[in-house]
Amino acid sequence: MKTFDIIVIGSGAGLMVAEVAIMEGMSCAIIEKSKFGGTCLTKGCIPSKMLVYPADLVREAEKGNRVGIGFSKPVIDWEKISKRMWDQINYSIQIEKNLKRIRNLEVYKGTAEFTGKKTLRIKYDDNSFSEEIQSDLIVIATGAESYIPPIKDIEKTGYVTSETFFGDKFPQKPWRSLVIVGGGAIGAEFAHIFSAFGTKVTIIEKKPRILSSEEEEISRVVEEEFINNGITVLTNSKAITSERKGGLKALTVEDAITGERRIIEAEEIFVASGFKANTDTLKINNTDVKTDEKGWIITNEYLETSQKGVYALGDINGKYQFRHKANYEAEILINNLFTGREKRKALYNAVPWAIFTCPQVAHVGMTEAEAKKSGKKYRVGRNYYYQIAGGIALGIADDSTDNGFVKIIAGEDKSILGVHIVGPHAAILLQPFVYLMNVDYKCEKRQINRDNKTVYPPLGSFMPINDSMVIIRLSMS
Repeated sequence: MKTFDIIVIGSGAGLMVAEVAIMEGMSCAIIEKSKFGGTCLTKGCIPSKMLVYPADLVREAEKGNRVGIGFSKPVIDWEKISKRMWDQINYSIQIEKNLKRIRNLEVYKGTAEFTGKKTLRIKYDDNSFSEEIQSDLIVIATGAESYIPPIKDIEKTGYVTSETFFGDKFPQKPWRSLVIVGGGAIGAEFAHIFSAFGTKVTIIEKKPRILSSEEEEISRVVEEEFINNGITVLTNSKAITSERKGGLKALTVEDAITGERRIIEAEEIFVASGFKANTDTLKINNTDVKTDEKGWIITNEYLETSQKGVYALGDINGKYQFRHKANYEAEILINNLFTGREKRKALYNAVPWAIFTCPQVAHVGMTEAEAKKSGKKYRVGRNYYYQIAGGIALGIADDSTDNGFVKIIAGEDKSILGVHIVGPHAAILLQPFVYLMNVDYKCEKRQINRDNKTVYPPLGSFMPINDSMVIIRLSMS
């Protein structure tokens, strides 16, 4: 049985930890069941935005006439768009090659399975197994996998998820029609992408509104713009059964309020119903690592699991499923495991995210409903795009369907409780508020200097920026 100083499961943010461990002279094993680089590089953030930006250009060109610029109908070069996307995804091949050349690093391509508290084996694609390996230090960074709702005959009918879309089910050209099951971040992004490329898109969302994690008024703005762009939005609707009808796929959809059923036909079905934990494939029951009722690994403020020597970061711990959050946690672990400095806690007071749909959405902190539920006294400020010079320059008017806003929820002490933006450049506009929210936590980020004295970052230092999560421009929830 091979013994390693550290075993890392997952090559996304987990790779950051592995790289530092190797630099520290530790023997390391890294296990990856899919492409190297993690979800962000291979089936999420980066490839999706190679499609989002061209879609943004299409929508922007369509609105050019309101500022006096006319464009002819865009020509979609799907082959070129696709090549640029695959060039980014295929960087994972170079990552794998580079990893295999590193001394003190053993690369395993397969699915990790715990056989004991400190032992694992790797299951390969041909269902064979490696020898067991072991370590007293294990980092679990396996991400998550798509949740497939219980739709009758959906496996027989066939469907696409974000994993398979960036794999063997990538279309040779934009679908003529597409039905998306799920109106969350991924569903909203792909609805924007394909509707801009000329696909007839229908969104089916079982909740009363799309983007249900956002402010209700933001959901309304996005839905109105979707409808304006020809996207059909069916809320309070649940897909019941599926079937093939000639060259099309059909979903029977039930209205949760009226009980009425209708059939939606499309060339393809895209399931974007969220994610689930993949701890079952890890055989986590062979360890003392505890999970919650949904299978997410429970970690403390230092990212430690209930079993000594085992840590979990990223999607698998169920705390905010974004790559920038996983990167932040990797930095916390690197500090705590390798530097000898005072241990840092993972703080989630200001986790930002963005949804790169049309119009763009960005979010940090509490929603107004959450602020009200907390019992905190607060005030709300709004500024609409049509009210400022920048928005007016974009041609946005009071009655424009894309007339978004910035909404700030402030405590009675003028602290920022939450910020919500819908409209052009939302992700960029949000980031300064993230830094401001982290200023309040400066006392949590004390350090020990060379004289063994406790020091705190002074006001005006770069530390709030240094310790803040930054929305990756190429980021998907």
